Amino acid sequence: MAQIKEFDFSKEVILQDDAVLLRPLQHSDIENLLHFSLNEPEIWTFSSIPAAGRENLENYIDLALKARENKTEFPFIVYDKKTNTYAGSTRFYDINLPFKTLQLGYTWYGKDYQGTGLNKHCKFLMLEFAFEVLGMERVEFRADSNNAKSIAAMKSIGCQVEGILRSHMPTIQNGVRRDSIILSILKSEWEGGAKEQLKNKINNR
Repeated sequence: MAQIKEFDFSKEVILQDDAVLLRPLQHSDIENLLHFSLNEPEIWTFSSIPAAGRENLENYIDLALKARENKTEFPFIVYDKKTNTYAGSTRFYDINLPFKTLQLGYTWYGKDYQGTGLNKHCKFLMLEFAFEVLGMERVEFRADSNNAKSIAAMKSIGCQVEGILRSHMPTIQNGVRRDSIILSILKSEWEGGAKEQLKNKINNR
């Protein structure tokens, strides 16, 4: 894949394979994601931005779209091709093209899509785009250090643990501050085997 030196944030980037499609998040996607917001509020237990309830979801999406306008984030909505339904959302953020780094996160899925292998398909497409199209040298992941499910998911796609940022940021849980665990994948690791290992895992879905 040809690498690009500048990322056009106005471009309608679409990433897909036979199992999943990621397209740019839009304000109208409130209707596609509202079911999760109203019925599965526990999805955002570890989130720094609440999205449970229509008003919170609207704010969540508005903040994501403003960050895209400011050229710091690129949010996606996730569509599961196996069930022909919308499954959740994810994004690139803290995009730093001169440093060739970005973070991958704000990822969540409805309960029916968790543990199905969908996440691995999404992460493969996003990592492939980050390293092979954007030319990133490092992709970083962060999570609440108490979020065991999220941490296990990141390790399963090849992330390496780097350390803990203590009392790093507030959560939506009554202002309680969280410790954030830092993980990453480097371009050399992606090319040196992480890509093939993740590809083998998603072929089993």
